[in-house]
Amino acid sequence: MQVKQYFKLKENIPSRLYIGLGLFSFGALFLLWCILTYGGHVPALFLPSPTDIAQQFWLMVTEMNLFSDIVASVYRVSAGFLLASIIGVPIGLLMGSFKIAEGLVEPIVGFVRYMPASAFIPLLILWIGIGDLQKIAVIFIGTFFQQVLMVRDVTKNVSQELIDTSYTLGATQKAAFLKVVLPSALPGIMDTLRITLGWAWTYLVVAELVAASSGLGYMIMESQRFLRTAGIIVGILVIGLLGLITDSLFKAAYNKMFPWLQGGVE
Repeated sequence: MQVKQYFKLKENIPSRLYIGLGLFSFGALFLLWCILTYGGHVPALFLPSPTDIAQQFWLMVTEMNLFSDIVASVYRVSAGFLLASIIGVPIGLLMGSFKIAEGLVEPIVGFVRYMPASAFIPLLILWIGIGDLQKIAVIFIGTFFQQVLMVRDVTKNVSQELIDTSYTLGATQKAAFLKVVLPSALPGIMDTLRITLGWAWTYLVVAELVAASSGLGYMIMESQRFLRTAGIIVGILVIGLLGLITDSLFKAAYNKMFPWLQGGVE
């Protein structure tokens, strides 16, 4: 296959090339990092070297309970995301399937989704205290409202012709929903869950910003307080790695559930 073939719209590429391009991107970024730090172009206070990051990571693992912070953060993200999904996906399905449900819920959801989750922190502390529940609630608020509208849009895009055909073949409204709407919307719902899980990770630091004594967000803020730039970067990298792992798990589940929809990589 000629190189120009790879630049056609939506053209598949070999899996080796796909993986190689990703490794090249990371390698180029790492090389630039080494040039800036080992070459003395950027002070260590602003950008520590890879060696400094590795040493700080080992220190956090051996002396600063990094794994305990990881467990605390994973629990909060998982709980907030699962709670948002358990409630949000059914509501989004109803809104996308029934105009009366959309008319009832969409104005409220559309209004609240523009409110920053961090603005709710003082109220949440007042209402439910400063424990894990408050941090889970921040992550819930940050993902739930966006998730509802995205699931609504996915459900609305299900072909009306498919639904009408099911009615013609004798399906009831319940059967049409369970056999046509839900299966057709499920791939899009899985994509929505994958995207909103990424948002849940981005809200982690906000959730652990106030009155926290554990978690990766707390660790990052403590490092900032004592000007441990390497500690800040370690926390950011760990959050990014955890997010990448969960994203990969969602992709694997998507490919397993919908093999006929796989594309982009051969």
